Amino acid sequence: MNDLIQKAAQDLVSAKKAIALTGAGISVESGIPPFRGPGGLWEKIDPLEFAHIDAFMKDPAKVWNFFIKEMKELLDNARPNDAHKSLARLEELGIVKTIITQNVDGLHQIAGNTDVIEFHGNFAWQRCLDCDERFETIKLDVSQIPPRCSCGGIYKPDCVFFGEIIPPHHLLRSEQVASACTIMLVIGTSAEVHPAALMPVIAKQAGAKVIEINLEKTFLTQKTSDYIIMGKAGEIMKRLTSEVERLL
Repeated sequence: MNDLIQKAAQDLVSAKKAIALTGAGISVESGIPPFRGPGGLWEKIDPLEFAHIDAFMKDPAKVWNFFIKEMKELLDNARPNDAHKSLARLEELGIVKTIITQNVDGLHQIAGNTDVIEFHGNFAWQRCLDCDERFETIKLDVSQIPPRCSCGGIYKPDCVFFGEIIPPHHLLRSEQVASACTIMLVIGTSAEVHPAALMPVIAKQAGAKVIEINLEKTFLTQKTSDYIIMGKAGEIMKRLTSEVERLL
């Protein structure tokens, strides 16, 4: 592993424009369970019953009580881990320019990253269905369910539910930065959920080097990634960033 971390650090230092694609695996170490896979949230609840836009519009109180309130409690207590902090540091150093994330927890921004493309929106904010006002989830009073805006409208998390489309401008910009980068770090994602899964392929086809950081090999490992560093995202990213700082 040490050799691969040194190799990745050298690649990053020589990179003119590095970006990162992150998934649920980067936030697990902050106490946020993944949605998919073993131990994921969808093992506990049916996403079509509690995370579909039609279900929310039909019975927002039910969705708030059985899904959104639990997510709010998780996010209220979640803090950036070493992986988030390391990406923020790499941005400070001028190496990582943009993060494309499939996560909705807002931890990249809390850690300090300034250019974050959120494929699925951000659960850290709510949006009023009537007046479109945004309000921070952590400050939201949930003594009344569903919580309402001062205008009387119902708040919905400002993220993409099943049945909703990914914001086209997020998709377009992700494709643009993926095709323009020289290195893409793929951290904590199996890259199986589309269209996010296409971003490493776009980067590779445009001539970028793709470096994976994951607990196990993924679909990308054989066909797309130049190499994979296997292990916990926080530990690897902390060591990688320290090595980058040493080389600069």
